Amino acid sequence: MRLALSTWQEIETYLSRSKGVIIPIGSFEQHGPNGLVGTDALCPEIIANAAAGDSEDILIGPTFSVGCAQHHLAFPGSMTLRPSTMIAAIADWVASLRRHGFERIYFLNGHGGNIATIQAAFAEIYAEASFAAGGAPNRGLQLKLRNWWELEKVGALCKELYPQGHGMHATPSEVSVTYYGYPGAVKDAAMTPEIAPIGHFHDADDYRRRFPDGRIGSNPAPACPEHGERIVSLAAKALVADYNRFLDAD
Repeated sequence: MRLALSTWQEIETYLSRSKGVIIPIGSFEQHGPNGLVGTDALCPEIIANAAAGDSEDILIGPTFSVGCAQHHLAFPGSMTLRPSTMIAAIADWVASLRRHGFERIYFLNGHGGNIATIQAAFAEIYAEASFAAGGAPNRGLQLKLRNWWELEKVGALCKELYPQGHGMHATPSEVSVTYYGYPGAVKDAAMTPEIAPIGHFHDADDYRRRFPDGRIGSNPAPACPEHGERIVSLAAKALVADYNRFLDAD
């Protein structure tokens, strides 16, 4: 069940049986020679939608598609939020959902660069409840962050599919997930060198100087829709299990 494709009456009915929602959250940034700019937002969205399927018991909210990616701005098409902006936006999203009665909000993340900021946003939201007498207005609210690649057995499958050159950015696994979701967007590009270098960086211009094609430690050339289908299938099942545990937890 998708929030964007539901009426307000359907959401009101849903809330009578469940207080949970999954929010895909990612980033809008370059992903090397054959990766899509929207990869980090598309991956959690594709997996979340696969997990929900036709079920009316799992609600998928809108994708928070632009995250913290200032270090990618030297590559055309990349977009970013400042951490402070992202924290405020997450707080407003949560407040909007909380206003309607949602109590368990599960963020499925697709971008490692978001983690610290999402955690900071959670801390700000919980602080409001802690400072307020009686815990209002967020009494009973629980938030969860899960990176899709950390879902059960997903990392092992990615290692099996790509024993070499999986890397840290523009990985073949994430590219494969997007190719499965959007087979018409499959790209063919040469990788030089075959496996990108690994290292550190500072700002956006330094990133592009050190990693001119955008990859870090990866070789996404083997990415394909077939691999993406296997990853999405496994991740979707793991997401359902993890989400249900979150709903049932004290």
